[in-house]
Amino acid sequence: MPVLVITGTGTEVGKTVTTAAVAAAAVAAGRSVAVLKAAQTGVTPDERGDAEEVARLAGAVTTAEVARYPEPLAPATAARRAGRPPVRPHEIAEAAAKLAAEHDLVLVEGAGGLLVRFDEAGGTLADAAELMAAPVLLVASAGLGTLNTTELTARELRTRRLDLLGVVIGSWPEAPDLASLCNVADLPDVAAAPLLGAVPAGAGALAPTDFRVAAPDWLAPRLFGTWDAEGFRGRAAP
Repeated sequence: MPVLVITGTGTEVGKTVTTAAVAAAAVAAGRSVAVLKAAQTGVTPDERGDAEEVARLAGAVTTAEVARYPEPLAPATAARRAGRPPVRPHEIAEAAAKLAAEHDLVLVEGAGGLLVRFDEAGGTLADAAELMAAPVLLVASAGLGTLNTTELTARELRTRRLDLLGVVIGSWPEAPDLASLCNVADLPDVAAAPLLGAVPAGAGALAPTDFRVAAPDWLAPRLFGTWDAEGFRGRAAP
């Protein structure tokens, strides 16, 4: 798995913190890691983007961006409004390949969901994943409404014959409601892929040293962690 694409069921589902957790767990397991942000929106040139936030939390990782745009919009829209060239799927694939030549693992973080448009031709992160023949990790929210967006994303990946490695709950609440508890069993069912972790809500606010120590506990062995899916399901049973 030299390249892993990380997408979400939408915005604000914990994608960047999950990426940081995977990076931290991989580094702790002795892997060299690079993080590539396909298109960073909503930040100025001197502000820290998502890749830099991953590095702050995870530690010794290489960071890169294909492009960044100042307005917090879909990449294609942000590029058009900024009068700048858009990001093309082949550019994402080429940047990931260069990083993969020098690292054990490259994490490619998308912007928003799987089919958010990067250019005027409708290119998406899914197109880039196809070019890279890379597996995809899906970050989902915990509560009501997540089953629909998770299943839609999983169906699109299967239609494209892309490998859905699994699902991670990007922000597991300290006091989960009934929907969240039920979704622990339902998410892998609708995704037809395993649940590979649950990142606690607020994890991104931890001190970096604490984050790095805790990250493997949130992720399954497939993601370099020690998280016990069966035990978690048992504790979350409604």
